[in-house]
Amino acid sequence: MGWKETAEPVLTRMPSVRRPEGHVPFRRKLGWTAGVLVLYFFLTNVTLYGLPSAGSGSDLFGQFRTILAGATGSILQLGIGPIVTASIVLQLLGGANLLGLDTNDPRDQILYQGLQKFLVIVMICITGLPMVFAGNFLPASEQLAASLGIGLVGVKWLIFTQIFVGGVLILFMDEVISKWGVGSGIGLFIVAGVSQKLVGGFISAEGFFASWFGILTGSIEVSPLTSAGLQTLLLGQGQLVALLTTLLIFVVVVYAESVRVEIPLSHARVKGARGRFPVKLIYASVLPMILVRALQANIQFLGRILNSQFGLPAWAGVYSNGQPVAGLFYYFAPIYTPNDWIGVSQAAWQVALRIGVDLTFMVIGGAIFAIFWVETADMGPEATAKQIQNSGMQIPGFRQNPGVIEKVLERYIPQVTVIGGALVGLLAVGANMLGTIGAVGGTGLLLTVSITYKLYEEIAEEQLMEMHPMMRQMFG
Repeated sequence: MGWKETAEPVLTRMPSVRRPEGHVPFRRKLGWTAGVLVLYFFLTNVTLYGLPSAGSGSDLFGQFRTILAGATGSILQLGIGPIVTASIVLQLLGGANLLGLDTNDPRDQILYQGLQKFLVIVMICITGLPMVFAGNFLPASEQLAASLGIGLVGVKWLIFTQIFVGGVLILFMDEVISKWGVGSGIGLFIVAGVSQKLVGGFISAEGFFASWFGILTGSIEVSPLTSAGLQTLLLGQGQLVALLTTLLIFVVVVYAESVRVEIPLSHARVKGARGRFPVKLIYASVLPMILVRALQANIQFLGRILNSQFGLPAWAGVYSNGQPVAGLFYYFAPIYTPNDWIGVSQAAWQVALRIGVDLTFMVIGGAIFAIFWVETADMGPEATAKQIQNSGMQIPGFRQNPGVIEKVLERYIPQVTVIGGALVGLLAVGANMLGTIGAVGGTGLLLTVSITYKLYEEIAEEQLMEMHPMMRQMFG
């Protein structure tokens, strides 16, 4: 008996959000999306019951928070971390062909979805338990323990229960949006968190506009003719480099989304019906970057847990204020702001090695996870060729055969996938090194712009389908 037969009774009974039986009107989709987004913002402001005070404890995800969404000290403490980590495990198992699941088989589809939910629950426990019970990262309130008479361990279990419920909630909120709303929940949660920080970076009391108001009125004294004053304008309170980097990322991502190779298509039976299949430069989108950064976040998470519990040897990691400043975990820590490499106490070769490791991790990891993403999302040459064949389309001048279409697509899709994934990784590291408004990070900004752009395209497509219902019947 294989693993599928053994696990089927459990995986097929995993709770799930019911799919709509028919077409969901666009306004209703927007309603569901807005409702879940409001619930998300509400939950990020629900403080964990059992902490000594609001905001107490340290954020184990640290600078990765913009990617993993959620909010430290809230019921959504884990954010989308468990979902993304479960996706990494599934992609690695699927890439090594260890699962033996055929996503075209309805039975295997149910098993895959059940396995994904099961892994998310496992990751919630693996991530949440050390946060609560190891290293005092989420300290329990002694006063509450005394008043309830359950002891500190009892309060810790109370905190973990809330974290667990929050992790499950965000899983089903993502599923609601993917089935009943517009876009994906994971993407929307990232956009929500990054946009909040980005707007705050402009209009907060210490933001861009307030700083320049102070500089122009003289309340902040800056001498642009000195090196210190110039550094303040460019990298310090003036944030000119961060502003230019933020604008440049917007322009580059929008431009890259428009760069594409268009393969002509014609309908086999309807004369004159033509179309084009676009192979974009960022074919796999920037979503695989979530997987790369989540992998880095998990490595740093492991380092902080090991250091707090057992103490690490100097070669493995030396920590100061919860951040690695030397050792192996220091080199694996990504560059997130200009302060991570400009004017630091480490030797130049150490900083250069850290930048090199981060760049290698992002470029190679971006290319590898882009390949996995394309295959998992049925965007590869074989799956795309079947989709084109099933729609009744063909490539002019070639036989109407999936194998023939697949060979044509193989000239473009694999190469563009690797180039696009590596390019996104390079952009993310470059933006992090130069800094961004609100310290959202290059990866967070890339994800936000790309997800927003795709959301705009999806909304435009939905509106077009609403205006011309016949198009829905043609394209499914």
